Amino acid sequence: MADPERGRRPAPDASTPDTGDAVESLMGRVARGDEQAFAAVYDALAGAVFGLVRRILRDPVRSEEVTQEVFLQVWQIAPRFDARRGRAKTWVLTLAHRRAVDAVRHDQAAADRDARYDWSGGPAYDQVTDEVTVRLEHEQVRRCVGTLTDLQREAVGLAYYQGHTYAEVAVILEANPATVKTRLRDGLIRLRDCLGVTA
Repeated sequence: MADPERGRRPAPDASTPDTGDAVESLMGRVARGDEQAFAAVYDALAGAVFGLVRRILRDPVRSEEVTQEVFLQVWQIAPRFDARRGRAKTWVLTLAHRRAVDAVRHDQAAADRDARYDWSGGPAYDQVTDEVTVRLEHEQVRRCVGTLTDLQREAVGLAYYQGHTYAEVAVILEANPATVKTRLRDGLIRLRDCLGVTA
């Protein structure tokens, strides 16, 4: 098996053009263990994957690590790709999005563990009041998010909680970008009204 991590690093500002059916046909060869086809898939999609992961993780070094993990996963599970269910680029970007979100959760959990064991003499403020206030605010936001339609909640979550652009949300949801913008606009108006935010 090829080592997808050796000697390959995505270009940080690479912008990958849409490769159409080429990547779909390459994925069939990757599923059969074709290393050259895998290299071609990597070259075609590495820039898009790195860009998506970088927007979620922010840290360029960590983003490179996760990008390599994504392509290792592509190599390992290529036989699961089904062209009848969607395009290869969308499939790979979905894998990248999930792995980047998992990385954020993992890193946050590690930071939380570190924080729990570093008390440093205790807080110099009214921690109980702050925790109650934050909890009430979170409950209000959760309640208001619950008033959104499923489509609005999905679009708002991808754009504002996970850092995706309109175009990326459209790709992930396989929806028209104009439809995504409408969902987001309507969802944000509803959230604003529910939270009592004034312009």
